[in-house]
Amino acid sequence: MALDLTILVGTMTGTAQLVAQELELTLDDGEVRVRTVMMDGLDAGVFSVGGLFLICSSTYGQGDVPDNAKNLYESLQTARPDLSNVQYGVIALGDRTYAETFCNGGKRFDAILSALGARRIGEIMLHDASAGTMPEEVAVTWVAGWISLCRKEARLTA
Repeated sequence: MALDLTILVGTMTGTAQLVAQELELTLDDGEVRVRTVMMDGLDAGVFSVGGLFLICSSTYGQGDVPDNAKNLYESLQTARPDLSNVQYGVIALGDRTYAETFCNGGKRFDAILSALGARRIGEIMLHDASAGTMPEEVAVTWVAGWISLCRKEARLTA
């Protein structure tokens, strides 16, 4: 049984998009069907059919979600849909030199999705831009374990 995964990308400089593209190349193998969608213009309706999502978001400004993700984030806060049919993971990109707001873009999505009843699979991947590692390489390593957890969940709920 193939997993259908939608990667939602929140980015300012393109780094999160690069990570998502790398993940799509790694995962889209027939066992996993991947669709990558930029968050531009999306609202809470993107989650209406439920399913498996991977939020890939950078952090901007004072710990905010990126500009292209603001509409989706605000829509979730306002519409407050029931997301109990949604499972998700989070890749949060940040810079630890901003300790107070490190990876807040992804953490904010995690908090609102969880509050609306969606179920996170696994731990959030936190990438530190000041660590000298390439976020797409770290994400490819992390996602192998995450997809394995998703497959276990799919078998349990099938």
